[in-house]
Amino acid sequence: MTSNATNKYSHTQQHKHNIRVFASMKKKLIIKIGTSTLTAGTNRISFAVIESMARQIVELKKTYDVVIVSSGAIATARQFVEINGYLKNVDSKQAMSAIGQTKLIELYDTIFSTFGLNIAQILLTYRDFENPVANENTRNTINRLWQAGYIPIVNENDTVSIEEILLGDNDKLSALVAVITEADLLVLVSDIDGIFDQNPHLHPEAKHFSEVSDLDSVRHCIEEKNSTLGTGGMSSKVYAAEICMRNDVEMWIVNGQRSNYIIQALKGEIPFTKFKK
Repeated sequence: MTSNATNKYSHTQQHKHNIRVFASMKKKLIIKIGTSTLTAGTNRISFAVIESMARQIVELKKTYDVVIVSSGAIATARQFVEINGYLKNVDSKQAMSAIGQTKLIELYDTIFSTFGLNIAQILLTYRDFENPVANENTRNTINRLWQAGYIPIVNENDTVSIEEILLGDNDKLSALVAVITEADLLVLVSDIDGIFDQNPHLHPEAKHFSEVSDLDSVRHCIEEKNSTLGTGGMSSKVYAAEICMRNDVEMWIVNGQRSNYIIQALKGEIPFTKFKK
């Protein structure tokens, strides 16, 4: 190999090394979006909501490696099929989820690709987080997807696990993903500006908390509103915050009904609640 060729090869290798180093310096952002936000209060998945997220991620990817924890499989399935008893029977909900999950990912792929964004699907169960080997494998997979420029989209594997179907609409799942990836920030996208001393949907005079460092000080404020869409409420979000704070991960609750909600929250231009020790 000639001297010039050697130098060119060395420069190329150094450039690749610099890219890897630069990529590793990115912060890690987990975005959880629930069914009620994805449907924009209707009974169908909103293309505009997913498009809004894609637009923001184009900007966010300059600074962050991003994971999306997305609910909405059952709501997506409802656009194509109705299975009798799915509102009451867990197995019917699991079947709806199996139908809707592929459609949901197809929606993400179709919309995100128009913005030059590549996605990959990861389905997890809570048993995965109880197994150190599975934890490591999941972490490694996410890191490799980031290196390849892909955005992992995570959901619970509802066909074999039913905890999120019955309980928290992926709030807990997103917190666990944030912990195993050692994320800098978890953003729970909700239909509300965060924690209030009363439910603002029921009490317009409710006082907003911009920052919470002691969860016990706000537990008594939780007052859920009924919803036929997602299963997650403020109680499950506080539980997710407990997981995050125990593991030194900062968590925010941001209102997904606001324009450019993540970008604006990062700039401090909209109200939201920050959970931080």
